[in-house]
Amino acid sequence: MGAALFALSGVAPLSAFADTAPGNTVAQNAVASAGTTNWMPLNDGDVLFLFIGAVLVFSMHAGFAFLEVGTVRKKNQVNALQKILVDWSISTVVYFLIGYPIARAMGGFMCNAGVLNEMHGVELARFFFYLTFAACIPAIISGGIAERAKFWPILLVNACLVGVAYPLLERALWWDTANFPLIGSLMKSVGGDTGFVDFAGSVVVHSFGGWLALPAIILLGPRRKRYERGAPSISNIPFLALGSWILCVGWFGFNVVSAAAIDGVSGLVAVNSLMAMVGGILASVLISKNDPGFTHNGALAGLIAICAGSDVLHPLAAFATGAIGGLIFFFMFTIETERFKVDDVLGVWPLHGVVGSWGGIAAGIFGNVALFGARKDLSLAAQCAGTFTAILFALTCGFVMFGIMKLLTGIRLEEHEEFIGADRALHNIEAYPEEVL
Repeated sequence: MGAALFALSGVAPLSAFADTAPGNTVAQNAVASAGTTNWMPLNDGDVLFLFIGAVLVFSMHAGFAFLEVGTVRKKNQVNALQKILVDWSISTVVYFLIGYPIARAMGGFMCNAGVLNEMHGVELARFFFYLTFAACIPAIISGGIAERAKFWPILLVNACLVGVAYPLLERALWWDTANFPLIGSLMKSVGGDTGFVDFAGSVVVHSFGGWLALPAIILLGPRRKRYERGAPSISNIPFLALGSWILCVGWFGFNVVSAAAIDGVSGLVAVNSLMAMVGGILASVLISKNDPGFTHNGALAGLIAICAGSDVLHPLAAFATGAIGGLIFFFMFTIETERFKVDDVLGVWPLHGVVGSWGGIAAGIFGNVALFGARKDLSLAAQCAGTFTAILFALTCGFVMFGIMKLLTGIRLEEHEEFIGADRALHNIEAYPEEVL
């Protein structure tokens, strides 16, 4: 997307408003504070702001659930609903006790008596908001390993990921890069003092979750007779569409409230999220020849792609970023599942992993003033370094943790359990029991 296209829009470049553009992104705060992790919002109105954002992102987990329910076969729909809810509950406990203190370098979270009442519990509200991000990791993984994974062993691995692996990456790339010498030195060597920019988690949340899922999918192997009988048809398009819609609505909390304080809220972030979403939809509906599965996932591809640069891109660049994200998902999902025969049920690796990585890189391309972005100092090299650091860390954690669990207990259902479906095998109930009668 060239500068000429922006000029045709008649809209002033974002660099013209650089002094008033949102400047308190998570990444910028981390760089500016040089390792300080106890930044506090300015007033108690931020508690309400964070709470509303947390509720919106919490609602996205219903979207994850129904997206999976609509994609898997009927005999695995109960299992999809059960996994998302129980994963959320376990994530809450481990992130409260272990993950959030690691991410924010707080020692013991509840050992600090001030968190109970300081500024109306603002630290607790912040925990709730960032918990909703952390809990996306198991929800992303769930879609890739659907229909053949054991219940408790996978939940145990997910608990470790939310409690330790994700908070370490969250701290290293968002909050406290200065105290991670290897990453800090890498960023400084390739990007100078710019640092890594990821406003709402294209890389830290989505790319990391998608690349974590890939080892689990590979270690599990394809579903029984998946490549003998062809791809199973989507079981329920209305449920899939409902899941996509819920995710789209909640995503505005995901992105806008990532400002983390009410004085940093930005209409630019909201409009960029909207433009990227419709860019992903339109690109997907055209390239897939009006396939509803790709269309509704295209919306998510656009939103994933814009998370990183939503506060620095021009709206037309956001549209292009989302459209490219939709195209990436279509082609990479087809290549992954048909050419390489990697049975990724919901396409979480191309959707979250690859498109999320594209979002981190796109921020370094389109966020620059040369393409009417808001920043003069964005470094494409730093964006690539941060993105590929997250990918390497995700692959390492995924293969090690899922590999160990596979050796210890196994992570795949028995052949008969997979044949009758996870609903009957694991939960002793059918999604539609009247059909059995």
